[in-house]
Amino acid sequence: MNTFSIAIHGGAGTLLRGQMTAEKEVAYRAALERALEAGYTILDEGGTATDAVERAVIVLEDSPLFNAGKGSVFTAEGTHEMDAAIMEGKELHAGAVSLITGVKNPVSLARDVMEKSEHVFLAGEGAMKFASENNYITEAPEYFYDELRYQQWQEIKGSDSFQLDHSVKKDSKFGTVGAVACDKNGNLAAATSTGGMTNKKWGRVGDSPMIGAGNYANNKTCAISCTGSGEFFIRGVVAYDVSAIMEFKGVSLEEAASEVIHKRIAAIGGDGGLIAVDATGAISMPFNTEGMYRASRSSNGQTEISIYK
Repeated sequence: MNTFSIAIHGGAGTLLRGQMTAEKEVAYRAALERALEAGYTILDEGGTATDAVERAVIVLEDSPLFNAGKGSVFTAEGTHEMDAAIMEGKELHAGAVSLITGVKNPVSLARDVMEKSEHVFLAGEGAMKFASENNYITEAPEYFYDELRYQQWQEIKGSDSFQLDHSVKKDSKFGTVGAVACDKNGNLAAATSTGGMTNKKWGRVGDSPMIGAGNYANNKTCAISCTGSGEFFIRGVVAYDVSAIMEFKGVSLEEAASEVIHKRIAAIGGDGGLIAVDATGAISMPFNTEGMYRASRSSNGQTEISIYK
């Protein structure tokens, strides 16, 4: 039987050990553990990698601790615009949504785009119409309200500044969430979800919903979910770049992922990290920031739940 495994992340950035209370650290670790266990249980029971990554991301979206789903940040208009993507590595099927509002679990809508439409990427009003036609119930704005997120917005509201959630050097909640998995059949999947950046304007879209930039899966190589400064990850086509290095240079997952995060993305000024898994169940979780909320578990008995380097 194939070694099966799962890895998850809750954002990367300036996570300094001295800036987080013990209580908050416990809360983050507990949330990561819940998501990890939810996804791993599906794999352990013979479920698909796609089911596992969706389930793990749903748990993270339902937590106010992370900038996705319930914990999404405020836009310049005081609304919440969410993005998500999911991809499976066997047939290279993928689904993504962007600029959606009120949807409790954007990752599930992305999966429905993959499985119930003829398309890959739906955005804005069209994505919301698709959600309505598939009987999604939209939550009231109060569901997404979080006091810390609101205060983050108030600090830069009305200015031309925007805030990448993970770059605040103080007690803040950090970025994008994602999951990657390899199931018992050696099939791979990746899912990523985000609330974007505080005070964002003009319908800005980051790397998270972009197939190949923030999310990618291919059974021949790897499954990737990224977190960080989205504009740089888009320009570097980071998720696909890891896969391409593995495919064309014939190197390991660890070597390819490290080259992209520590050399290629760093060279153009990008900061962040990624989680990755290959078809042997091997896991890599490199980042070039102070920390990255991350966790992984493999059927070979290895488990990790970490925040700092």
